[in-house]
Amino acid sequence: MFEKTLSELADALAGGEVSSEELTRAFIERIDALDGNYNAFITTTPEEALEQAREADRRRASGDAGPLTGVPIAHKDIFCTRGVRTSCGSKMLDNFVSPYDATVVARLREAGAVCLGKTNMDEFAMGSSNETSWYGPVRNPWDTERVPGGSSGGSAAAVAARMVPAATGTDTGGSIRQPAALTGITGFKPTYGRVSRYGMIAFASSLDQAGSLTASAEDAALLLNAIAGFDPRDSTSVEREVPDYRGELDQDLKGLKVGVPSEFFDEGLDGETARVVEAALDQYRELGAEVREVHLPHLGLSVPTYYVVAPAECSSNLARFDGVRFGYRCEDPRDLLDLYERSRGEGFGPEVQRRIMTGTYVLSAGYYDAYYLKAQKTRKLIRDDFLAAFEEVDVLMGPTTPTPAFGIGEKTDDPITMYLNDVYVNAVNLAGLPAASIPAGFVNGLPVGLHLIGNFFEEGRLLNVAHRYQQVTDWHRRMPENIE
Repeated sequence: MFEKTLSELADALAGGEVSSEELTRAFIERIDALDGNYNAFITTTPEEALEQAREADRRRASGDAGPLTGVPIAHKDIFCTRGVRTSCGSKMLDNFVSPYDATVVARLREAGAVCLGKTNMDEFAMGSSNETSWYGPVRNPWDTERVPGGSSGGSAAAVAARMVPAATGTDTGGSIRQPAALTGITGFKPTYGRVSRYGMIAFASSLDQAGSLTASAEDAALLLNAIAGFDPRDSTSVEREVPDYRGELDQDLKGLKVGVPSEFFDEGLDGETARVVEAALDQYRELGAEVREVHLPHLGLSVPTYYVVAPAECSSNLARFDGVRFGYRCEDPRDLLDLYERSRGEGFGPEVQRRIMTGTYVLSAGYYDAYYLKAQKTRKLIRDDFLAAFEEVDVLMGPTTPTPAFGIGEKTDDPITMYLNDVYVNAVNLAGLPAASIPAGFVNGLPVGLHLIGNFFEEGRLLNVAHRYQQVTDWHRRMPENIE
């Protein structure tokens, strides 16, 4: 049962092969048995899940069921979930129980999905390894001495270990795609504005986007059908028709124009990882695609640009966590200034503090023009590079990460080296494009991801390109030996 994808489990429920309550109990027991090895969950909700499963079974019996009715999922702990602790992986929000649902949570609840719990994450989504969580690091199911990637590492590890068939995630600078690559699953980031950010605790508002971590592209399409669409409560939500993503999966790839940015294959790319990506490109040629080289001249500026824009926005967004209204409050403050200083100093971890300080600096008088304004101008150049490339090709492909998963603790003392792990992914967020990472092979027993980038609002085409590859390969079905 655990080897089945989300789509296959949905079909099994529809066919009466299993009830939602039976399926939910099985996954609850699996989480209890395995999560001690991986620390993928911050909060589990077995009683609520079983009640939701019984309701799903009642809906199905009455003929009021959709594709996701009764299927177990998990939510990254950045999505507000009514009546459940929503911590953002931080001591600051350890005691916060949300009074409402994020739009993503509400839409999946309405679709009948069963929530098993909230997954671990880098604190306030700031990190590339899931080592900054106040609840401890998440461990990669392929090698528990290695990181699963971040910031959606808990969701990625939970899906990779088949403790849940699918989970939500957020992607600010690669935080869905990078952990998907390092754990051998499918990670999908929609176009900015395609999925509502309402109720998703903000890190960097112009970059954050909700998405999914699943075994397959078909699963990602199934979830996107449920969560995409306009939301009047989110001012960045785009009012645009949502197609049937699952219905578009089987289009032929003959004549597809694939662009491979030469900048992706630089000296920082591991040679074995490059060979895995080349083999995947050869597979696309066999499927009828035309593969050609393209250029993204300003790609090399994406990391410094991102690490000006994102901290600037986080310093503003996290100003609300001050010890006054909700969240952590220091004990016995002497005065208001002491309340602010100690609540924030004790409630935020080192990486969050580092980014708040960086962001405050680049926004300060005398430095705004030199850093933040220049970064925004560079951001437009990066976006224009992508648009120029899409005049020649339909989709871009390359490696998701420079190397497979690295060791826990290996890069924590060198933030710059850690940041460079996102060199191929954060330009996509600066541009606001849809993108995915799909499993493409292994290097020394560790998964390697293939990065797919599409033009604005072409999620359907991107999922189709990923799905057709997964129909002729089985990388997305591989599971770590120790969890079978």
